Amino acid sequence: MKVGEDFDNVEYQFEGYVPRKGAVVAGLDIGTTKTCCMVGEIKKDGVEVVGVGFASSKGIKKGVIVNIGSTVESIKSAVEKAEMDAHCKIERVYVGIAGNHIKGFNSPGILAIDGKEITQTDVDEVIRGASTIKITGDHQIIHVLPQEFMVDDKTGIQDPLGMLGVRLVTNVHIVTAEKDAVHNLFNCCSKAGLEVSEMVLESIASARSVMDNDELDMGAVLIDIGGGTTDVAIFCDGTIRHTFEIGLGGHNLTNDLSVGLRTTMQNAEYLKEEFGSCIPELIKPNVVVEVPDIGAREPQSVTQRTLVEIIEARIGEILEMVNDRLIDSGLKKRVNGGVILTGGTALLANINDLAEQIFDLPVRTGYPTKISGRHDQIYTPRCTTAAGLVMYGWEKEKDRTRSVKDPWWKSLKRESKKFLK
Repeated sequence: MKVGEDFDNVEYQFEGYVPRKGAVVAGLDIGTTKTCCMVGEIKKDGVEVVGVGFASSKGIKKGVIVNIGSTVESIKSAVEKAEMDAHCKIERVYVGIAGNHIKGFNSPGILAIDGKEITQTDVDEVIRGASTIKITGDHQIIHVLPQEFMVDDKTGIQDPLGMLGVRLVTNVHIVTAEKDAVHNLFNCCSKAGLEVSEMVLESIASARSVMDNDELDMGAVLIDIGGGTTDVAIFCDGTIRHTFEIGLGGHNLTNDLSVGLRTTMQNAEYLKEEFGSCIPELIKPNVVVEVPDIGAREPQSVTQRTLVEIIEARIGEILEMVNDRLIDSGLKKRVNGGVILTGGTALLANINDLAEQIFDLPVRTGYPTKISGRHDQIYTPRCTTAAGLVMYGWEKEKDRTRSVKDPWWKSLKRESKKFLK
């Protein structure tokens, strides 16, 4: 799929619908500008993308559903295309959630173990204690993510099973979402004939598909600039440390161009993707761009630098807001692995250079490199969330089919989920 291409007009090549024999897992990314359904076939050593479907999103504003009927139609369109592409029927999906209503915070838990050996029951109980907190009545917990454990004075422990001590302590990262937003998301999927296997924070899904272990260990910030929101996840010492959402995204850039250049949103989107950049000083001052006008008026001419100045103002504002929140979190000094930009807006020319100036950290563009298959369609920052959802689903499905005892952290996630339900 080319940048700027209408999602509803993407051509799909089908060889006839033949049921696929292997087990599959599907990820559904319902964004402000596009809906993407990605299908992966579960292999012995990983997951391979075998189908993908795109549709223009309708009924979504800043990551939140505002029109049920329109959103259902977008989901159906993307899923049907993915089904035909993958030669399979999709019944269950791992669906992403984002929006300014998402809240993330850390919570501690403590358990007395009286000098005995720590068991899985102890680990489950201390996690349960950390997640038993008071939240506002209009929110519900969607993730409880263990960060680390402490046994007496020993810190930074990843697996406390079998250790001896008198006190077990943990820190978890809790993510909450508005109940209405969660209900609407489930409702849309149900009306589209889909069962939601699990709801996943989009920044966590994106990180799964683009970040490597060195970045996780050294500390890195994932910034997913979508159409309506900017989703941020901060990792240090191999685990999630902080998440937050900003209610601005690529759609705001397009709107600024539409207003500033007096043209339609459709024309503004085209101009952004064809001539957009983030550093005006790199644009020759004599380069002129034709801006289609509204109605029957003649097109106007503006310099490309004028267009880029409009973009720089907004994208600079978004990145400055992220940097301020990063500083406020107290984690910036621990981010030695740099910043990863992903999402459709990450394709803007020179955005990494601007981000490096603002963050004073190395910056790279995040592509879904940790998943195989269909690279011609999925190897783009636009698809990192969908790819991450497929990877997340693969790991969950793999856990369910294991005949040997699960690693402690996987059992922990399932127990936490059961408890929260």
